[in-house]
Amino acid sequence: MRHLFDTMGQVLHYLRENKSRTFMTMFGLIWGTMTVILLLSFGSGVGTSMKKNMHGMGDGIAILWPGTTTKAWQGYNRGRGLRFRPDDVELLRREVGEFSAISGEFIYYERPTRVGEKIAKPPVTGVIPEYGPMRNCIAQAGGRWLNDQDVAHKRRVVFLGYKIRDLLFGEGYDAIGEYIYIGETPFRVIGILKEKTQPSSYSYRDQDRVFIPMSTFQSLYGWRYLSNIVYQVEDPTRNEIVEDKIYNAFAKRFKFDPSDRNALGIWDTTESDKFIYYFSLGFQMFLGVIGAITLVVGGIGLANIMYVVVQERTREIGIKRSVGAKRRFIMFQFLIEAFMIIGIGAIIGFLFALVLIRLISMLPIEDYVGHPELSWPVAIASIAILSIVGFLAGFFPARRASKLIVVECLRY
Repeated sequence: MRHLFDTMGQVLHYLRENKSRTFMTMFGLIWGTMTVILLLSFGSGVGTSMKKNMHGMGDGIAILWPGTTTKAWQGYNRGRGLRFRPDDVELLRREVGEFSAISGEFIYYERPTRVGEKIAKPPVTGVIPEYGPMRNCIAQAGGRWLNDQDVAHKRRVVFLGYKIRDLLFGEGYDAIGEYIYIGETPFRVIGILKEKTQPSSYSYRDQDRVFIPMSTFQSLYGWRYLSNIVYQVEDPTRNEIVEDKIYNAFAKRFKFDPSDRNALGIWDTTESDKFIYYFSLGFQMFLGVIGAITLVVGGIGLANIMYVVVQERTREIGIKRSVGAKRRFIMFQFLIEAFMIIGIGAIIGFLFALVLIRLISMLPIEDYVGHPELSWPVAIASIAILSIVGFLAGFFPARRASKLIVVECLRY
């Protein structure tokens, strides 16, 4: 240990004696380190933003629509249009049995909704309570989502998207407990949707919708057939297996060929998650390669300086070897010097990167490219790149120094 500290002291002495050269060498390393961390952090931020935007519609959900048969089956002609009833949801829950949540959905488009003279025409959606958590319909403070009692007693209560609230009551108004008219029927507001990012949807965005209990919807409008079914699988890795089970269950129910994939339409949002994962991974790898190239340029500069240092200290190496210093000691000394230079440069570059990440996070760009994130994978990847560059930049000059012949060194 004492030998290590003595060596580090000598290295610091050499660095102080050559301040200009040390600064120019470190500048490339500082710039390269900062570039690697910033690029990887931006890649991580973009991936996180894409996932957040996608999950505004719900975490790992799938939407199921009735379709039209395209194959004849057991005496039934092709071209039959299927329609779901509310009890088909319970059939799936019973036959498939791998759902963490499932709900039918009635959607009455452009239904006049008013407060006084202010009128909107949002889609009125009839659902059951487990629909809300599945679709990330979270209430603002002071309000709530639909519950089982609302459905059991067919209560005339409504959960509003925040854009509809703003249109009917005014932006930011606390509408909890107020009444609105859907058609000619009064409904009491029990909750307002908490603002969320939702760039995609299978109908209107939730901010522009109103939600009422399914039982109330049926009693008012007398609809027999669902618009669609939304479900969430307990184990997302089994989504394809669950899809096959759904086709088999409904094939028995509606008498169609289970291999007829046009009979049902399924949008599995976990497929988008897979795309986002691999896109984000490839994007980060691309940015990491660019950052690594920048850092390698700094490493080449360090290697060149280390060769110059070896040449300058040739006589010193000869004296040390002549008094008993072994080759590994000489090699160790130059490796320590290379790692100290790259370590100091890396720390400074890391601190600059942290400051820039903090400053960039203050900009209003989250909805577009997200904010850069310095996560553990980013830190580990940066350290790995720095370690490899530092080792290669110091190893070859150090090996050359350790193989110098003592007599030639003393004559130098």
